[in-house]
Amino acid sequence: MGIFSLATGWPGPSGFGSASTAEQVTDGIDASNLTAIVTGGASGIGAETARVLALRGAHVIIAARNMEAANDTKQHILKSNPAARVDVLKLDLSSLKSVRALVDKFTSMDLPLNILINNAGVMFCPYQLSEDGIEMHFATNHLGHFLLTNLLLEKMKSTERKTGIEGRIVNLSSIAHLRSYDEGIRFDNLNDNDGYSDKRAYGQSKLANILHANELSRRLQEEGSNITVNSVHPGLIVTALWRHSFLLMSVLKLFTYIFWKNVPQGAATTCYIALHPSLKGVTGKYFLDCNEEKPGEMAREGTLGKRLWDFSEKLVKSASK
Repeated sequence: MGIFSLATGWPGPSGFGSASTAEQVTDGIDASNLTAIVTGGASGIGAETARVLALRGAHVIIAARNMEAANDTKQHILKSNPAARVDVLKLDLSSLKSVRALVDKFTSMDLPLNILINNAGVMFCPYQLSEDGIEMHFATNHLGHFLLTNLLLEKMKSTERKTGIEGRIVNLSSIAHLRSYDEGIRFDNLNDNDGYSDKRAYGQSKLANILHANELSRRLQEEGSNITVNSVHPGLIVTALWRHSFLLMSVLKLFTYIFWKNVPQGAATTCYIALHPSLKGVTGKYFLDCNEEKPGEMAREGTLGKRLWDFSEKLVKSASK
């Protein structure tokens, strides 16, 4: 997608573009036989994703840290769509204990799982470590989702086997993956304050989201599993993610206002990848404005993805001791 398409909303090969909304890209799709988990579904594009999936008939589980906001979002969805099926579960992705508790709770509900949308995230935080001793961007944006996905994978596989319906996993990344640290992932000094940059730490976590999606896609293809995994850049949107950098957001928006999206536009690519029939069998790809794009060079490095997978497994094991 060129700058002209981004600025004008001119549709790409998919028929959709930056101006398309989540409702538009899912128009006419019946998702009543699907169950979806949306992390960070209490606000911003996560809430809009949850709303539109429920509007199309899916049973939606909003997994969120702020239960009050999550329940408000549920009520907002039910007010406009009384037939919507929406549940709310507690999830703090910076805590591996919380991730495991969410999976235990979801498993006890005895529901199928067709769609997992790894949407939640933090951005431009001051340096801090999670309760597991992991740098906060990496812990929340990548490692929590890495564990969550792995723990839910067998449920997704069993659902696919029973129903024959393709499972779909969507990782929300960002164009910020191009602005990670020079080495891509700081494997040797991930948690060090020395050399820490909030912008590059965020970029690192978003690079990890794409590498994770691509490596998981590769593994599932090797198994012959009917589950796709893709990553998306939702675009520049004013959401609570900017709470640590309101001044930066204001300056950026002043000079790049033609590229910014509203929330319904920001949720479009996620909903497109999750539901659209034209994406059947498409996996290991990166999407921008509902069209496939080539991510940065590091994001396409298979060996880096494999190393990140092994590194993430070790972090999870060490944190659970």
